[in-house]
Amino acid sequence: MTFRPVLATSKAQPAIEGAGVHLHRVFGFGDPALTDPFLMMDDFRNDDPRLYAKGFPWHPHRGIETITYVLEGQVEHADSLGNRGLLGAGGVQWMTAGSGIVHQEMPFGNAQGQMHGFQLWANLPAALKMTAPRYQDVGAGDIPVEGDDDGTTVKVIIGTFWGKTGPVDGIAANPMLLDVSVPPGRRKALSVDTRANALAYVFAGSGTFRDASDPVGIKVEKEYRGQEMTLRDRTGNRTLVRFGAGDAITVQAGDEGIRFLLMTGRPIQEPVAWHGPIVMNTQEELRQALRELNDGTLIKHG
Repeated sequence: MTFRPVLATSKAQPAIEGAGVHLHRVFGFGDPALTDPFLMMDDFRNDDPRLYAKGFPWHPHRGIETITYVLEGQVEHADSLGNRGLLGAGGVQWMTAGSGIVHQEMPFGNAQGQMHGFQLWANLPAALKMTAPRYQDVGAGDIPVEGDDDGTTVKVIIGTFWGKTGPVDGIAANPMLLDVSVPPGRRKALSVDTRANALAYVFAGSGTFRDASDPVGIKVEKEYRGQEMTLRDRTGNRTLVRFGAGDAITVQAGDEGIRFLLMTGRPIQEPVAWHGPIVMNTQEELRQALRELNDGTLIKHG
């Protein structure tokens, strides 16, 4: 195995989206080449209904696919094609916006008020930008879970891993999306597609991906408040890890274990023209989409 080095780590930043939903932006609206084929990711875990109840009312998309993974609570969705559904805890939805769709996503917390989940945006290549929109809704019971002898568990949401294939298919970027839990103190190597970009987003516990032989993290130079400091690098809650080339990633779990989303996808390597929920290849295509949105002709199918 060739273990992938860590190229960069970053913390998700607070943001407000939709009709006032407080969330954390993991990445997005920066250099899309760094995460290609993924464009953006939001962490919408929240325990206060006042900070998410107004949701994401009707809004358009074109040229992308969105993946919504719910941990706690429910998301009620509806769209301009007449689709309507309820995405529950442990469920996932992959929406191909394609040529254009208008939809809404309204969150509802569980009995404790928790609304926890993530949304990831994946780019569509130029040849599929204007494809017909579609949905794939998958319940928690349809997502395979595979365990290892050391207590590591992996939910295979998209792609194939450890002999299990996730229920979401037909995705342009040939991605893999795993929900990985590694017990305290355990070291784990996970194989990934050598031709894919790879990202990990930690959302529980802590550990290190830089040098998996050291559970407390290795010493690294970092800048803090304008000063260079040497500190132990531990990757914890709401941390994104971006990996370099190789055919595996390695993680050493800390004292509380670690849980993270592992995302891989083959880069599309095309120009990106992006404005809000519309992502095209050229500025002229983007202007055309905005004109169609304004004059009511964005929706091509339905």
